[in-house]
Amino acid sequence: MKYTLSVLVENQAGVLSKISGLFSRRGFNIDSLAVGIAETPNLSRITIVVNGDEYLIEQLEKQLNKLISVVKVKVLDNNTISRELALIKVNANSKTRFEIIKIAEVTKSNIANISANTITIECSNTTDNIETLIMLLKPYGIKQIARTGTVALENGDSSAK
Repeated sequence: MKYTLSVLVENQAGVLSKISGLFSRRGFNIDSLAVGIAETPNLSRITIVVNGDEYLIEQLEKQLNKLISVVKVKVLDNNTISRELALIKVNANSKTRFEIIKIAEVTKSNIANISANTITIECSNTTDNIETLIMLLKPYGIKQIARTGTVALENGDSSAK
């Protein structure tokens, strides 16, 4: 099962290295990792998606909390908003261009760039919806994909802080 961890850390050099090292030393694979400055400039929020069971997540939470630079660890539940950004460059010619643009419209994606032979689509959505978009675009020939990884916050008045 996939779990999303929201880790609030001190915004300083080497913190991400320590956290990723903790995962690699224990043989845990990170499915998604996104980092950015949080509510205050001295803090960063790291969103980590990992595949495992409840025991594994409990162990990760305990190990993360032992790191000095970690302020708070929160395992996010289903009461969250999560998004990922993807840029997808697709082969396009005069015959397929309209179909690709329609797919972008239907999936609520944006056209970021059009050239003579390609269209680049920008999609900010859930991971599942991005996977669906990729599946729809595969028959046209995907040239490149760049994805940010998942970012997530709890819904409503809840706070991961």
